[in-house]
Amino acid sequence: MSTGVIIALIVIVAVVLVVAAVLALRARGPQHGGSLKRRFGPEYDLAVARHDGDTKAAERELAERVRRHGSLHTRPLEPAERERFEARWAAAQERFVDSPREAVGEADRLLAELAAARGFPDGGQYEEQLTALSVHHAHHVEGYRRVHRVTHTRADDAQDGGANTEEMRASMVEARALFEALVRPDRHDRHDRHDRHDAGRRRTGTEAGEPLPAAPAAPAAHTPRTTHAWSLGKRRPKES
Repeated sequence: MSTGVIIALIVIVAVVLVVAAVLALRARGPQHGGSLKRRFGPEYDLAVARHDGDTKAAERELAERVRRHGSLHTRPLEPAERERFEARWAAAQERFVDSPREAVGEADRLLAELAAARGFPDGGQYEEQLTALSVHHAHHVEGYRRVHRVTHTRADDAQDGGANTEEMRASMVEARALFEALVRPDRHDRHDRHDRHDAGRRRTGTEAGEPLPAAPAAPAAHTPRTTHAWSLGKRRPKES
């Protein structure tokens, strides 16, 4: 085989490799953007709007969020903690009837404390906490953003009735979705508890069929009275 033929083959192979690399990069780009859009949903559209339609800039921002907070592992709530948070949320909904602004402020504080209890950044770092929540609860985080915005809008900046009350009610309703997502056990939390339970059974020999000692009867669980989201701000008739 002549030298010229060998050189020609080398050039052809090099061109093929370059073309393959370019095609691979082009294929990877849309996949990355599509993956971010699926993961962030409405947050993706908000990021694009914030960057004046520049999808590349929006995707860089969202990819940075994932890099910083994607590996965050949440901490499961203890049953008593969960009950306290649920009771406080129910109380905030009840308070909305007479003091909507105070109720929304309590919802804002409650979401900050609940997120911190689950292992997200502390509520004192609102922007950082919101960013982390957007990575793991992108479809629900807007409710937190709304109650926080309403809470930190001065009361004299808007009228107390009409649209302002409706805005507060809507923010509470939307924020409830994030509250419920944070207060319920995650799938991996349930698996971890199941694994710990199995390990305990193995240590006590109950997997081999040995019975556990009888446990004392547990008192009936207290279920806090809740107000349905759609009834916020609507007075109910008094009981006869």
